[in-house]
Amino acid sequence: MSESSPRAVPARVRSDIAHNARVWNYWLGGTDHFPVDRAVGEQVTGMYPSIGEVARADRAFLGRVVRHLAGDAGIGQFLDIGTGLPTADNTHEVAQHTAPDARVVYLDNDPIVLAHARSLLTSSPEGATEYVEADARDPELVLRLAGHTLDLGRPVAVMMLGILNFVLDTDEARRIVTTLMDALPSGSHLVLTHPTLELGGGGNEAAMRFWNENATPPITARSRSDVASFLDGLEILEPGIVSCSRWRAGPAARNPEVAQFGAVGRKP
Repeated sequence: MSESSPRAVPARVRSDIAHNARVWNYWLGGTDHFPVDRAVGEQVTGMYPSIGEVARADRAFLGRVVRHLAGDAGIGQFLDIGTGLPTADNTHEVAQHTAPDARVVYLDNDPIVLAHARSLLTSSPEGATEYVEADARDPELVLRLAGHTLDLGRPVAVMMLGILNFVLDTDEARRIVTTLMDALPSGSHLVLTHPTLELGGGGNEAAMRFWNENATPPITARSRSDVASFLDGLEILEPGIVSCSRWRAGPAARNPEVAQFGAVGRKP
């Protein structure tokens, strides 16, 4: 947490070890981080200078996808898992700008996210926005809690941006995704981003190793085929599994490729 932040720090929050939500906030130019988060963030940036571009590209991808889903695809419900600390253009803000009656549930297991989300995440009068604290590794609980706000008998967009990379076992990550999507009706969508050592991300390997030794939670990169396996049984929207900076983003020259896959799948 920056010295200027007025928000109280929950008792469960550790300020002696860097945490992903706060370091990500630092890379995005936010203020909700501790000295340890800034130190680790700077070290990772020194090892992998494009990490800030990855963070910004991931955020821009969220905006493009949500605008498409709330607009062209007519999706009125969003389940944002692993939302992280609120910044500008959060899922509900983008969705409700396009569809004012959109309903959004945010879910994270970080107590500092909970402290910020309750004060910052507001809804349009026509729609609804809720935050619940749970772990993505318990998808049955995720669905039960989300069902208090969302109608799970209608299509839902499940947002999992930069979250499956914290589930180190790929089989477990597939189980989480399968459990979620099996419970939702036809027309639901799965939205993913995931770091990779492909797409020019080889330099990220040492940075990830440093992260796993000095921060929490640990992270893993995955290949295109691994990411594709999370989308098994879904219709993958064009342009497919690509750098998240290139997903429906206009001329490639204005959107340099980053080592973060982005993809959207629709349940038939």
